[in-house]
Amino acid sequence: MIVRIMGEGQVKLDDSHFTELNELDDELLAEMESGDGEGFGRTLTALLDAVRRLGTPLPDDALEPSELILPSPDATLQEVRELLSDDGLIPG
Repeated sequence: MIVRIMGEGQVKLDDSHFTELNELDDELLAEMESGDGEGFGRTLTALLDAVRRLGTPLPDDALEPSELILPSPDATLQEVRELLSDDGLIPG
């Protein structure tokens, strides 16, 4: 699976990590829905850290189709809500 972190690049992850990442994504979604900006920031950091830890960065000049697109580390709850209101960049 290829994951893009906005503003950073792409990371290749083994599909076996999907469950762990999905759990963090579920937490992130719950915090978005409840408006918990502080929890959202913590969970987003944990999710991005997990992607970086478990994955292998692709070269900067590689442009592979991304199966998941994650917000940048400094994204706010409101910014991510706006992204999701368009076409939903992060699958639920």
